[in-house]
Amino acid sequence: MKATIERATLLKSLGHVQSVVERRNTIPILSNVLLDAREDGSLRLMATDLDLQVDETIAANVAQPGATTVSAHTFFDIVRKLQEGSQVELTAAEGKMQVIAGRSRFNLSTLPRDDFPVIAEGELPTRFELPAATLRQIIDKTRFAISSEETRYYLMGIFLHVADDQLKAAATDGHRLARVTVAKPDGADGMPDVIVPRKCVAELRKLLDEVEGTVEVSLSPTKVRFVLGHAVLTSKLIDGTFPDYNRVIPTANDKLLKLDPKSFAQGVDRVATIASEKTRAVKMSVDRDRVTLSVTSPENGLATEEVPADYSADGLEIGFNARYLLDILGEIDGDTVEVHLADAAAPTLLRENDKANALYVLMPMRV
Repeated sequence: MKATIERATLLKSLGHVQSVVERRNTIPILSNVLLDAREDGSLRLMATDLDLQVDETIAANVAQPGATTVSAHTFFDIVRKLQEGSQVELTAAEGKMQVIAGRSRFNLSTLPRDDFPVIAEGELPTRFELPAATLRQIIDKTRFAISSEETRYYLMGIFLHVADDQLKAAATDGHRLARVTVAKPDGADGMPDVIVPRKCVAELRKLLDEVEGTVEVSLSPTKVRFVLGHAVLTSKLIDGTFPDYNRVIPTANDKLLKLDPKSFAQGVDRVATIASEKTRAVKMSVDRDRVTLSVTSPENGLATEEVPADYSADGLEIGFNARYLLDILGEIDGDTVEVHLADAAAPTLLRENDKANALYVLMPMRV
Protein backbone atom coordinates (compact mmCIF):
# COMPACT_ATOMS: atom_id res chain seq x y z
CA MET A 1 0.00 0.00 0.00
CA LYS A 2 1.23 3.47 -0.85
CA ALA A 3 -0.79 6.68 -0.61
CA THR A 4 -0.31 10.41 -0.03
CA ILE A 5 -2.86 12.54 1.80
CA GLU A 6 -3.05 16.16 2.87
CA ARG A 7 -2.45 16.36 6.65
CA ALA A 8 -5.58 18.40 7.50
CA THR A 9 -7.86 15.97 5.64
CA LEU A 10 -6.24 12.95 7.30
CA LEU A 11 -6.32 14.53 10.78
CA LYS A 12 -10.00 15.44 10.56
CA SER A 13 -11.00 11.96 9.44
CA LEU A 14 -8.75 10.25 12.01
CA GLY A 15 -10.30 12.43 14.70
CA HIS A 16 -13.71 11.00 13.80
CA VAL A 17 -12.72 7.33 13.77
CA GLN A 18 -10.14 7.11 16.58
CA SER A 19 -12.53 8.37 19.26
CA VAL A 20 -14.47 5.09 18.96
CA VAL A 21 -11.37 3.12 19.99
CA GLU A 22 -11.22 2.26 23.69
CA ARG A 23 -7.97 3.18 25.47
CA ARG A 24 -7.70 -0.25 27.09
CA ASN A 25 -8.21 -3.28 24.91
CA THR A 26 -7.67 -6.96 25.62
CA ILE A 27 -7.91 -7.66 21.86
CA PRO A 28 -4.95 -5.88 20.18
CA ILE A 29 -6.63 -5.41 16.77
CA LEU A 30 -9.40 -3.32 18.42
CA SER A 31 -6.77 -0.69 19.27
CA ASN A 32 -6.11 -0.25 15.57
CA VAL A 33 -7.60 1.76 12.73
CA LEU A 34 -8.05 0.11 9.34
CA LEU A 35 -6.50 2.02 6.43
CA ASP A 36 -7.63 0.86 2.99
CA ALA A 37 -6.14 2.65 -0.04
CA ARG A 38 -8.22 2.04 -3.15
CA GLU A 39 -7.66 2.26 -6.87
CA ASP A 40 -10.33 4.95 -7.25
CA GLY A 41 -8.11 7.44 -5.39
CA SER A 42 -9.73 7.16 -1.98
CA LEU A 43 -8.54 6.12 1.47
CA ARG A 44 -11.01 4.39 3.76
CA LEU A 45 -10.50 4.65 7.53
CA MET A 46 -12.40 2.47 9.93
CA ALA A 47 -12.43 1.80 13.69
CA THR A 48 -14.66 -0.31 15.92
CA ASP A 49 -15.18 -1.48 19.51
CA LEU A 50 -17.40 -4.38 18.29
CA ASP A 51 -20.56 -2.48 19.31
CA LEU A 52 -19.93 0.70 17.36
CA GLN A 53 -18.12 1.31 14.09
CA VAL A 54 -17.12 4.47 12.22
CA ASP A 55 -16.19 4.22 8.57
CA GLU A 56 -15.04 7.27 6.60
CA THR A 57 -13.71 7.71 3.07
CA ILE A 58 -11.41 10.59 2.06
CA ALA A 59 -9.63 11.60 -1.15
CA ALA A 60 -6.00 10.46 -1.45
CA ASN A 61 -3.31 10.09 -4.07
CA VAL A 62 -3.03 6.28 -4.26
CA ALA A 63 0.15 4.97 -5.90
CA GLN A 64 -0.41 1.38 -4.79
CA PRO A 65 -3.73 0.05 -3.47
CA GLY A 66 -3.67 -2.07 -0.32
CA ALA A 67 -4.76 -2.17 3.31
CA THR A 68 -3.31 -2.45 6.78
CA THR A 69 -4.18 -1.64 10.41
CA VAL A 70 -2.16 0.55 12.78
CA SER A 71 -2.58 1.80 16.37
CA ALA A 72 -5.37 4.40 16.17
CA HIS A 73 -4.31 6.65 19.06
CA THR A 74 -0.60 6.58 18.17
CA PHE A 75 -1.27 7.34 14.50
CA PHE A 76 -3.68 10.15 15.44
CA ASP A 77 -1.12 11.72 17.82
CA ILE A 78 1.58 11.55 15.12
CA VAL A 79 -0.61 13.21 12.47
CA ARG A 80 -1.74 15.84 15.00
CA LYS A 81 1.90 16.83 15.65
CA LEU A 82 2.99 16.93 12.00
CA GLN A 83 3.54 20.33 10.43
CA GLU A 84 0.47 22.12 9.15
CA GLY A 85 0.03 21.99 5.39
CA SER A 86 2.31 18.95 4.98
CA GLN A 87 1.62 16.01 2.68
CA VAL A 88 1.61 12.69 4.53
CA GLU A 89 2.99 9.69 2.69
CA LEU A 90 1.92 6.26 3.95
CA THR A 91 3.69 3.10 2.81
CA ALA A 92 2.80 -0.30 4.27
CA ALA A 93 4.64 -3.57 3.71
CA GLU A 94 5.75 -6.61 5.72
CA GLY A 95 4.19 -5.78 9.06
CA LYS A 96 5.30 -2.13 9.12
CA MET A 97 3.87 1.18 7.98
CA GLN A 98 6.12 4.10 7.20
CA VAL A 99 4.77 7.60 7.71
CA ILE A 100 6.75 10.39 6.02
CA ALA A 101 5.88 14.10 6.20
CA GLY A 102 8.51 16.76 5.53
CA ARG A 103 11.54 15.76 7.58
CA SER A 104 9.59 13.48 9.92
CA ARG A 105 9.67 9.70 9.54
CA PHE A 106 7.91 7.07 11.60
CA ASN A 107 7.98 3.29 11.28
CA LEU A 108 4.91 1.81 12.93
CA SER A 109 4.01 -1.81 13.66
CA THR A 110 0.89 -3.07 11.91
CA LEU A 111 -1.52 -5.99 12.18
CA PRO A 112 -3.05 -7.72 9.15
CA ARG A 113 -6.28 -6.25 7.77
CA ASP A 114 -7.82 -9.74 7.56
CA ASP A 115 -7.93 -9.84 11.39
CA PHE A 116 -9.94 -6.61 11.55
CA PRO A 117 -13.56 -7.23 12.67
CA VAL A 118 -16.46 -5.61 10.85
CA ILE A 119 -19.96 -5.27 12.30
CA ALA A 120 -22.35 -7.31 10.17
CA GLU A 121 -25.34 -5.02 9.63
CA GLY A 122 -27.72 -7.60 8.19
CA GLU A 123 -30.98 -6.29 6.79
CA LEU A 124 -31.91 -2.73 7.78
CA PRO A 125 -35.53 -2.56 6.55
CA THR A 126 -36.48 0.87 7.95
CA ARG A 127 -34.85 3.77 6.12
CA PHE A 128 -35.55 7.50 6.32
CA GLU A 129 -33.81 10.87 6.20
CA LEU A 130 -33.66 13.52 8.90
CA PRO A 131 -32.22 17.04 8.62
CA ALA A 132 -28.90 17.22 10.49
CA ALA A 133 -30.25 20.19 12.49
CA THR A 134 -33.25 18.10 13.68
CA LEU A 135 -31.01 15.22 14.74
CA ARG A 136 -28.75 17.67 16.62
CA GLN A 137 -31.77 19.07 18.43
CA ILE A 138 -33.08 15.60 19.34
CA ILE A 139 -29.71 14.68 20.87
CA ASP A 140 -29.01 17.97 22.63
CA LYS A 141 -32.42 18.18 24.28
CA THR A 142 -32.48 14.59 25.56
CA ARG A 143 -29.01 13.17 26.12
CA PHE A 144 -28.37 14.84 29.50
CA ALA A 145 -31.15 12.63 30.94
CA ILE A 146 -29.58 9.33 29.78
CA SER A 147 -28.90 7.06 32.76
CA SER A 148 -25.36 5.97 33.59
CA GLU A 149 -26.50 3.17 35.90
CA GLU A 150 -25.23 -0.14 34.49
CA THR A 151 -27.89 -2.15 36.33
CA ARG A 152 -30.59 -0.35 34.36
CA TYR A 153 -28.86 -0.83 31.02
CA TYR A 154 -32.12 -0.29 29.09
CA LEU A 155 -32.05 3.39 30.23
CA MET A 156 -28.49 3.95 28.96
CA GLY A 157 -29.54 5.42 25.64
CA ILE A 158 -32.10 7.49 23.73
CA PHE A 159 -35.38 5.72 23.00
CA LEU A 160 -36.66 6.36 19.45
CA HIS A 161 -40.15 5.33 18.42
CA VAL A 162 -43.03 6.33 16.18
CA ALA A 163 -46.36 7.17 17.82
CA ASP A 164 -49.33 9.42 16.88
CA ASP A 165 -47.79 9.98 13.44
CA GLN A 166 -44.68 11.51 15.05
CA LEU A 167 -41.11 10.45 15.70
CA LYS A 168 -40.45 10.67 19.43
CA ALA A 169 -37.13 10.58 21.27
CA ALA A 170 -36.98 10.11 25.04
CA ALA A 171 -34.34 9.63 27.73
CA THR A 172 -34.68 9.17 31.47
CA ASP A 173 -32.57 8.18 34.46
CA GLY A 174 -35.52 7.75 36.82
CA HIS A 175 -35.09 11.25 38.29
CA ARG A 176 -35.83 13.28 35.18
CA LEU A 177 -37.26 12.67 31.74
CA ALA A 178 -36.65 14.51 28.47
CA ARG A 179 -38.79 14.02 25.37
CA VAL A 180 -38.61 15.58 21.93
CA THR A 181 -41.25 15.14 19.24
CA VAL A 182 -40.68 15.78 15.52
CA ALA A 183 -42.73 15.17 12.39
CA LYS A 184 -42.56 11.55 11.27
CA PRO A 185 -40.15 11.30 8.33
CA ASP A 186 -41.13 9.49 5.12
CA GLY A 187 -40.11 5.85 5.39
CA ALA A 188 -40.47 5.59 9.18
CA ASP A 189 -43.77 3.68 9.02
CA GLY A 190 -43.52 0.35 10.83
CA MET A 191 -40.24 1.38 12.46
CA PRO A 192 -39.33 -0.84 15.44
CA ASP A 193 -38.93 0.83 18.86
CA VAL A 194 -35.16 1.16 19.41
CA ILE A 195 -32.76 2.34 22.13
CA VAL A 196 -29.63 4.02 20.71
CA PRO A 197 -26.71 3.57 23.17
CA ARG A 198 -25.02 6.50 24.91
CA LYS A 199 -21.65 6.03 23.16
CA CYS A 200 -23.27 5.95 19.73
CA VAL A 201 -25.19 9.14 20.62
CA ALA A 202 -21.93 10.88 21.65
CA GLU A 203 -20.05 9.90 18.47
CA LEU A 204 -23.02 10.79 16.27
CA ARG A 205 -23.26 14.24 17.88
CA LYS A 206 -19.56 14.93 17.12
CA LEU A 207 -20.04 14.00 13.47
CA LEU A 208 -23.21 16.12 13.19
CA ASP A 209 -21.23 19.29 13.90
CA GLU A 210 -19.73 19.07 10.42
CA VAL A 211 -22.82 18.03 8.49
CA GLU A 212 -25.30 20.26 6.72
CA GLY A 213 -28.27 18.89 4.82
CA THR A 214 -29.72 15.51 5.73
CA VAL A 215 -28.62 12.32 7.45
CA GLU A 216 -29.75 8.93 6.20
CA VAL A 217 -30.92 6.66 9.03
CA SER A 218 -31.35 2.90 8.46
CA LEU A 219 -32.31 0.49 11.20
CA SER A 220 -33.52 -2.94 12.23
CA PRO A 221 -34.52 -4.10 15.74
CA THR A 222 -30.84 -4.76 16.56
CA LYS A 223 -28.70 -2.32 14.50
CA VAL A 224 -28.73 1.28 13.33
CA ARG A 225 -26.69 3.03 10.64
CA PHE A 226 -26.25 6.77 10.10
CA VAL A 227 -24.81 8.05 6.82
CA LEU A 228 -23.37 11.56 7.27
CA GLY A 229 -21.60 12.79 4.14
CA HIS A 230 -18.43 10.69 3.79
CA ALA A 231 -18.82 9.07 7.21
CA VAL A 232 -20.92 6.04 8.14
CA LEU A 233 -21.66 5.25 11.79
CA THR A 234 -23.00 1.76 12.55
CA SER A 235 -24.02 0.65 16.03
CA LYS A 236 -25.67 -2.21 17.83
CA LEU A 237 -28.82 -1.18 19.67
CA ILE A 238 -29.56 -1.83 23.35
CA ASP A 239 -31.37 -5.13 23.72
CA GLY A 240 -33.99 -4.23 26.28
CA THR A 241 -37.43 -2.73 26.79
CA PHE A 242 -37.72 0.97 27.53
CA PRO A 243 -40.34 1.69 30.22
CA ASP A 244 -43.66 3.29 29.28
CA TYR A 245 -42.51 6.84 30.02
CA ASN A 246 -45.89 8.37 29.15
CA ARG A 247 -47.15 7.20 32.54
CA VAL A 248 -44.88 9.69 34.35
CA ILE A 249 -45.75 12.72 32.21
CA PRO A 250 -48.23 14.62 34.41
CA THR A 251 -51.44 15.80 32.75
CA ALA A 252 -53.27 17.31 35.73
CA ASN A 253 -50.66 19.69 37.16
CA ASP A 254 -52.84 22.78 37.49
CA LYS A 255 -50.47 25.26 39.18
CA LEU A 256 -48.71 27.19 36.42
CA LEU A 257 -45.52 29.09 37.18
CA LYS A 258 -43.84 31.19 34.45
CA LEU A 259 -40.28 32.49 34.75
CA ASP A 260 -37.39 33.76 32.68
CA PRO A 261 -35.24 30.61 32.30
CA LYS A 262 -31.93 32.52 32.35
CA SER A 263 -32.49 34.48 35.55
CA PHE A 264 -34.07 31.38 37.13
CA ALA A 265 -31.03 29.26 36.21
CA GLN A 266 -28.59 31.91 37.45
CA GLY A 267 -30.46 32.14 40.77
CA VAL A 268 -30.45 28.34 41.20
CA ASP A 269 -26.76 28.22 40.32
CA ARG A 270 -25.88 30.95 42.83
CA VAL A 271 -27.72 29.49 45.83
CA ALA A 272 -26.53 25.96 44.95
CA THR A 273 -22.93 27.13 45.46
CA ILE A 274 -23.23 26.21 49.15
CA ALA A 275 -25.25 23.01 48.63
CA SER A 276 -23.55 19.82 49.74
CA GLU A 277 -22.26 17.68 46.87
CA LYS A 278 -24.34 14.72 48.00
CA THR A 279 -27.82 16.25 48.03
CA ARG A 280 -27.56 19.33 45.76
CA ALA A 281 -31.07 20.19 46.99
CA VAL A 282 -32.62 23.60 46.30
CA LYS A 283 -35.92 24.60 47.93
CA MET A 284 -38.39 26.68 45.91
CA SER A 285 -41.01 28.66 47.83
CA VAL A 286 -43.54 29.70 45.19
CA ASP A 287 -45.68 32.74 45.92
CA ARG A 288 -47.54 35.30 43.86
CA ASP A 289 -45.17 37.09 41.48
CA ARG A 290 -42.00 35.54 42.92
CA VAL A 291 -40.08 32.39 43.73
CA THR A 292 -37.73 32.31 46.71
CA LEU A 293 -34.85 29.90 46.18
CA SER A 294 -33.03 28.67 49.26
CA VAL A 295 -30.33 26.19 50.22
CA THR A 296 -29.53 25.18 53.77
CA SER A 297 -26.24 23.42 54.30
CA PRO A 298 -25.08 22.09 57.69
CA GLU A 299 -21.44 22.80 56.73
CA ASN A 300 -21.80 26.12 54.88
CA GLY A 301 -24.90 27.94 56.14
CA LEU A 302 -27.85 29.43 54.28
CA ALA A 303 -28.35 31.05 50.86
CA THR A 304 -31.52 32.63 49.48
CA GLU A 305 -32.47 34.51 46.34
CA GLU A 306 -35.73 35.89 44.99
CA VAL A 307 -36.61 35.48 41.30
CA PRO A 308 -39.56 37.38 39.77
CA ALA A 309 -42.27 35.09 38.40
CA ASP A 310 -45.81 34.94 37.06
CA TYR A 311 -47.95 32.78 39.37
CA SER A 312 -51.52 33.03 40.61
CA ALA A 313 -52.28 29.69 42.32
CA ASP A 314 -51.89 28.78 46.01
CA GLY A 315 -48.42 29.03 47.57
CA LEU A 316 -46.22 25.94 47.45
CA GLU A 317 -42.86 24.70 48.69
CA ILE A 318 -40.99 22.12 46.63
CA GLY A 319 -37.41 20.89 46.39
CA PHE A 320 -35.30 19.84 43.39
CA ASN A 321 -31.81 18.60 42.66
CA ALA A 322 -30.05 21.78 41.48
CA ARG A 323 -27.97 20.07 38.79
CA TYR A 324 -30.99 18.31 37.27
CA LEU A 325 -32.92 21.58 37.23
CA LEU A 326 -30.01 23.45 35.61
CA ASP A 327 -29.62 20.75 32.93
CA ILE A 328 -33.25 21.24 31.90
CA LEU A 329 -33.17 25.06 32.05
CA GLY A 330 -30.06 25.00 29.85
CA GLU A 331 -32.14 23.46 27.04
CA ILE A 332 -34.94 26.07 27.14
CA ASP A 333 -34.29 28.41 24.20
CA GLY A 334 -37.05 30.99 24.63
CA ASP A 335 -37.62 33.83 27.11
CA THR A 336 -40.12 31.91 29.24
CA VAL A 337 -40.20 28.53 30.92
CA GLU A 338 -43.51 27.07 32.09
CA VAL A 339 -43.31 25.03 35.28
CA HIS A 340 -46.48 22.96 35.83
CA LEU A 341 -46.76 22.05 39.52
CA ALA A 342 -49.15 19.85 41.52
CA ASP A 343 -47.71 19.41 45.02
CA ALA A 344 -44.38 18.90 46.80
CA ALA A 345 -44.28 15.16 46.05
CA ALA A 346 -45.63 14.99 42.48
CA PRO A 347 -43.58 14.97 39.25
CA THR A 348 -43.22 18.47 37.80
CA LEU A 349 -43.57 19.27 34.09
CA LEU A 350 -41.32 21.90 32.46
CA ARG A 351 -41.51 23.21 28.90
CA GLU A 352 -41.18 26.41 26.91
CA ASN A 353 -44.89 26.51 26.06
CA ASP A 354 -47.61 24.15 24.84
CA LYS A 355 -46.34 24.48 21.23
CA ALA A 356 -42.77 23.44 22.09
CA ASN A 357 -41.59 20.08 20.73
CA ALA A 358 -39.55 19.34 23.88
CA LEU A 359 -40.89 18.65 27.35
CA TYR A 360 -39.18 17.68 30.61
CA VAL A 361 -40.37 15.95 33.77
CA LEU A 362 -38.49 16.36 37.04
CA MET A 363 -39.06 14.40 40.23
CA PRO A 364 -39.01 16.57 43.38
CA MET A 365 -36.77 15.99 46.41
CA ARG A 366 -37.54 16.20 50.09
CA VAL A 367 -35.97 19.36 51.52
